[in-house]
Amino acid sequence: MKKFPERTAAESAASFLIERAVKRGASAADVLYTFNSGHSLSLLDGEPEKISSGFSLGIGLRTLDSAGRQGVAHVNSLDRNLLEEVVEWSFSNCMSSEPDAFVALSDPIPACTEDLALTDEAVLNLSSSDRMAFCREMWETARSADPRVVSVRSASWGDGAGEVLYASSTGSMMWYEGASAGCGVSVILSSGDEMEMGGYGDESRFLASLQPRATALEAVRRTAMVLGGEPLPTGKYDLLLDPESSASFVEVLGELFLASNIHKNKSFLKGKLGEKIASPALTLVDDGTLKGGIGAAPFDGEGIPCSRTCLLSGGVVESWLYNLKYARIDGVASTGNAARSVSGTPDVDCSNLFLLPGKWTPQDLLLQVGSGIMVTELLGLHTMNPVSGDFSLGIKGVRIKDGTLSEPVAGMTVAGNLKDVLRSIDLVGNDFKFFGSIGSCSLVIRDVTAAGT
Repeated sequence: MKKFPERTAAESAASFLIERAVKRGASAADVLYTFNSGHSLSLLDGEPEKISSGFSLGIGLRTLDSAGRQGVAHVNSLDRNLLEEVVEWSFSNCMSSEPDAFVALSDPIPACTEDLALTDEAVLNLSSSDRMAFCREMWETARSADPRVVSVRSASWGDGAGEVLYASSTGSMMWYEGASAGCGVSVILSSGDEMEMGGYGDESRFLASLQPRATALEAVRRTAMVLGGEPLPTGKYDLLLDPESSASFVEVLGELFLASNIHKNKSFLKGKLGEKIASPALTLVDDGTLKGGIGAAPFDGEGIPCSRTCLLSGGVVESWLYNLKYARIDGVASTGNAARSVSGTPDVDCSNLFLLPGKWTPQDLLLQVGSGIMVTELLGLHTMNPVSGDFSLGIKGVRIKDGTLSEPVAGMTVAGNLKDVLRSIDLVGNDFKFFGSIGSCSLVIRDVTAAGT
């Protein structure tokens, strides 16, 4: 892994940009600097398909005037001549933007000092031979796991490390660094005239948490489960979402709690603060300080300490996620959820978003459902209307008969409204797992209309 450059150069560049911006006429300015290095490797049926290594550097300046206008410019260098141009472009962009009375910087606030376990030395010390060994292990495991495997389309590994600097004209100058690694396998299975492509992947801050062999086996297992799937008769079914399909549902749900979406009328939760809108079995949390979390950090894109925020407690809406702008609009404190790149202005986003697990084992849930569909894949979640809550999704999975898994299911659609779905969630499993920065567990949703044959 490429070592980080000396921090003094970036700090000097940040100070230079801020000083020049203020001298140019800005009432305030801040800087975001990032440095990232990474390596990736993938095999296609055992042969190297992609091998890459590299690093990137970016530094962005945001200038603000007294009316709340803001402009951003960035460059991929610390060269002083280029930084001078960044100041001019940022100031020009600021002058041509719209005023916003709620846009301003914060006074310096101490970042979270707890060790968030964002860097594993074992990840930093990986060699090219280590990566190749992991990929070959996944390829060999997948191809021999099931005789119906006709191709291991990808056995891939990636790891990276990076660091972030935030500096401002109000006196902030703070750093953090982190690293992570991930592996994934995609396969094609064939049986007679039937063919199915599927896969599985995992990501972690900790090398020891990744299990390439188990990842390959899970990719084959999940693909084999739905091979040859057929639609069931149209009707109402109890659905058992497995943790991965549930996580995709949770990710979409999190968008509804962003204060930016609330104020832009892009969430049907607007006006629902303090109201019960979901099953009492549901508690949803966003935690930017989660130890080892993929989305964890000591501070956000505005230098505000990240925090833990309960969004939904026992089905009751507890809070929104805020950056500084929307916190000022609502007269509350920022939750430390400002998301920002070196080339953009701050917005709001989730950090580590997850459901609190329930008490039911996967076997318990199958028995409780009795008859229904276990869903392993939800297709088209991004098409859900966040204002009305209406959706129409494709599903893949396995039929549940007498509390056990039966034949594969595919080619069905479920349609309805997310408001009704949230109230129809009956049981939450204890099989909790993170998929990147989204954590979830199995969910049982009662009486969902599904169209099939």
